[in-house]
Order: sequence, then C-alpha cells, then structure tokens
Amino acid sequence: MQFNKTASAAMVHEQFSDLAPGEESASHHSVAGRVMLLRTQGKVAFATLVDSSGQIQLFARVTDTNKFDDFTHLSLGDWVGASGKVVKTKRGELSILVDEWVLLAKARMAFGDKWRGITDIEIRYRQREVDLWANEPTRETLQTRFTIIRETRRILEDQGFIEVETPILHPIAGGALARPFVTHHHALDMDLYLRVAPELYLKRLVVGGFEKVFEIGRVFRNEGISPRHNPEFTILELYQAYADYEDLMVTIESLVSDIAHRLLGTNSISYQGREVHLQPPWRRATLEELVEESTGRRLSVHSPKRELSSVLQDMGVQPDPEWGEGKILMEIYEKACEGSLWGPVIVRDFPVEVSPLARRRSDDPDLVERFEVVIAGRELANAFSELADPDDQRARFEEQAKMRAKGDAEAMTVDEDYLRALEHGLPPTAGLGIGMDRLVMLLTDQPSIRDVIAFPTLRPQA
Repeated sequence: MQFNKTASAAMVHEQFSDLAPGEESASHHSVAGRVMLLRTQGKVAFATLVDSSGQIQLFARVTDTNKFDDFTHLSLGDWVGASGKVVKTKRGELSILVDEWVLLAKARMAFGDKWRGITDIEIRYRQREVDLWANEPTRETLQTRFTIIRETRRILEDQGFIEVETPILHPIAGGALARPFVTHHHALDMDLYLRVAPELYLKRLVVGGFEKVFEIGRVFRNEGISPRHNPEFTILELYQAYADYEDLMVTIESLVSDIAHRLLGTNSISYQGREVHLQPPWRRATLEELVEESTGRRLSVHSPKRELSSVLQDMGVQPDPEWGEGKILMEIYEKACEGSLWGPVIVRDFPVEVSPLARRRSDDPDLVERFEVVIAGRELANAFSELADPDDQRARFEEQAKMRAKGDAEAMTVDEDYLRALEHGLPPTAGLGIGMDRLVMLLTDQPSIRDVIAFPTLRPQA
C-alpha cells in the first residue's frame, strides 16, 4: 500500500510551533508512523504517532474524522497514515486534526504495557525491533552510532583518504592474530575464511598506487563473547603511504577528538561515571615503561625468560613453553596494565614476536614501531609502521605457520599473494585500525558492546 507522506513529526513541530492554543493553521499535511498511545474521550480521541524524527499528536473528532469508531479501536503499535490540518489544541498540544486516515500495518503483537520500558536484557537484544520502540535511549544510541560512522568518513575524505572495498571471503586467514570462521565454496571445492582483518588487501592497494585508503566494514573472529567482544564487529582500517606510526599517533588523536566534538560539542566526556579528556596530545608511554609502573620491576624483551615467566606466574598465568620473551612480556602487560589505564594512553613499541606485520625499530630489532590506544581500560586502536621487507615478512609468516602447526589457532599462515605484492615494492607506509563499536561505546557511555550493535550475536534459545 502506498501512502503519500508530506511531513515528519519533527517538521510539523519546527514549522508550526508558533501556533497559539486553540488556533488552526491553513496547512494540510499527511504524517505516518506507529500509534504508541491512544485515549478516547467520548466524541474525540487522541493518539500519539511516533516516526523516526519524533512524535506528533493525532486529534480525531467524530464530526471530522473518517471511520472515527475504527480509529478509536486502533491497537498500540499499529502503523497508520493520517492527513489533516495542523492545529494546536486548547491545551497547547500541536496536532494533526485528522480528516482521513488509513491503517498501513497491523501490529499483531501489540506494544502493550508489558513492552513499555523493557528491562529484560534477553528481550531487548533478541527483539531489538521492540526495544527500539519501547526504549528511546536504544534508538538514540544506534542513531549516534550511524552518525559517528558517517562523520568518520567525512573527516577521512576531507584529509584525502579514499574509501575502498576489499574481499570478505579470504582464501587464507591473515591480517591479524585471531581464530577465523571457515566456510566452503562448493563450485570451487575450496575452504574460504571470513576475514579477520582487511589489512593485507588494503596494503596491496597501496602497492598498486593508492596512497591514502580506508575501509569501514565487518570483520569476523571466532572467539569468545564478552562486554567488549562480539564475533562480528565493525573496524576502520586506514593506510597512508610515506608515513610512520608517529604520524598516525597524531591522526588517531585528531580523529577521535574531532568526532567527539562534532557529536557532543566537547572533548571532555564522562564514561561510566568517570571523566575522559580526549583533547590532544594524549600521553605516550612505551609498553616496557607501563609494565614497570604496574609491577615495580624493570622488564623488557631482553629480560631472561625465566624472570619474565616467574612474574607472569605470580599473576596466576602459566606461560606456554613455546612462548618467547616478547610474548610473555605482552601477557604481563595485558594482565597488569591494560585494564587499569584510563587514558587516553598511546602505548608504543611492542615486541616483534607479537607483531608479525610491523616494522622493526632501527635501534632495537626485538621491538617494532607499533602502538595501541587504550581508553577506559580497553584497547581502542592498533597501529604500526608497516613491514615492507618481503624477506623479513616471509620469515615472520613462516614462524607464525610453525606456531599454527603446533596448535595456535590464532597464528597466521604464509600468504604468498601478499609476499608477491611486497616484491613489487611497498613504499614506507603506516596503518591504523580502530574498533568502531568500542568507539561508539565510549562516546555513548555504554558498558557493553551489545548495546551499540543493532543485532548482537546471542546464544540460541532453548
């Protein structure tokens, strides 16, 4: 059924707010949406119509409104279209004085009182369409999410970045240390993997001559579910030729603070009752410095493995015998430091062992030019100067493949296509990845990633 909607609720309020109580305008408009409140008083009835812009009152009178009796028997949640003059009631309520109306869709499951202000988490997440109508903050959060992603695109495009698209189905899992989802393509009789990251394809575009590229899209990691993790989530990855990780420290500071200011009008926000100041510059500290601050011990990738293992064991974590010094140091950092960093903090200079795609530091080849951004105790972004040496990259891929063969499901394999691309020459390049869901959590003050994803992954119901 077609309905010619001529105005939104917000437009009616914007254009006719100056009407005096009891005054009728000469303008006739048609609105459409859900009936979320209905009350009848003899020969008049009032309904609250809600659309995507807000709400407007429908004022029906037995003398003016077609099918008045049917109107009074609408159910909460019914979709209707209504036409009439814009008026303001004697009580000062801006309204559509309904002359014609039509039922557009019947709500068989009514939005009765049991839906009002849903607090049952399972219902909210499993029936998001109901949650959106019953809980206005849910709609506001998701609207803010879409605004954040839109503004991110605008900012990057203004800086000369080009938005691109890369494959979601990969012949091998690569670009990040993560357990992939696997599927099978029957026509080609081959296994394919849902991408864990778009990184390697994006850098191949840089090899091909695109100097500043970005992609915002879904990635998939076959891992646990928590307030910070969902198996599919949205990531921004950008790559810039002729830059290094120092340049991207400035980029991430500017991007996040700019989005916050556009969205909230300030760079000082509150997250879960505690202030976060996003105004650049952010603190910069090496991973080793933060470990020393937390443990009181000066530890590094050059510390004896036995010493590092002892510290980690004291924290209740038994190191795997296959782990080297860099991996153990990283585990100490994640256990002792990350969750306590309110930030923003740019944590820089990671062990090469846990950074198979990053360029080594010239002054210490056991460390790489990599940083993570930590805000409110969680990683928001990861970035590094890209490894462009195909021989070093092959050696690291092969080391990853050995770890995978020993049972590490998150380790990478050797990507011959990417290595061939590096043989053609990757210019000095820096890459940055931002978890967009976590950014939305931060800027909307939400404690769980499920609250910022329209349809989060859930366990099946019994």
